[in-house]
Amino acid sequence: MNSVSPTFRMATQADVPDLVTLIESAYRGEASRAGWTTEADILDGQRTDPDMVEALVHDPASRLILAEADGVLAACCQLEKRDGHAYFGTFAVRPGLQGGGLGRRVLAEAERQARDEWDAAEMRMTVITAREELIAWYVRRGYVRTGELSPFPYGDDRFGRPKRDDLEFEVLVKKLR
Repeated sequence: MNSVSPTFRMATQADVPDLVTLIESAYRGEASRAGWTTEADILDGQRTDPDMVEALVHDPASRLILAEADGVLAACCQLEKRDGHAYFGTFAVRPGLQGGGLGRRVLAEAERQARDEWDAAEMRMTVITAREELIAWYVRRGYVRTGELSPFPYGDDRFGRPKRDDLEFEVLVKKLR
């Protein structure tokens, strides 16, 4: 599936259950270890839930982009329109499909939409600083570490149960024009 170009579309209410399954499989539990984006060593519990995904689907300032190959949900990401920039998040690629270029294509599509459809000057995201390999992946795609840090939401089980006490997020930025 990685060797074919995915088709992109916006998520609908009907996609919520499949999206929750995809996002959870990419980040949590043993299934996530089939890919390289797992957070299973640093976080237990959920990564998202139906209410959180549904809120993204219905948020007028947000779009949840799906990547499908042969009619199968392969990846997703979220864009949120903010003041002068776009925020990138909720990025998940089916674990068995990671490492073959699909994630790069999804990220490029998100950047294209933010730049061409929203006229966003830059893309921003937050990444857990303990995820050095993931940060390096984004840096290779033109993102810059800002040093701007924010705390992990300890005590809010909606975002998982941390296995360590040093988790924090760093803002990464890429100029789009």
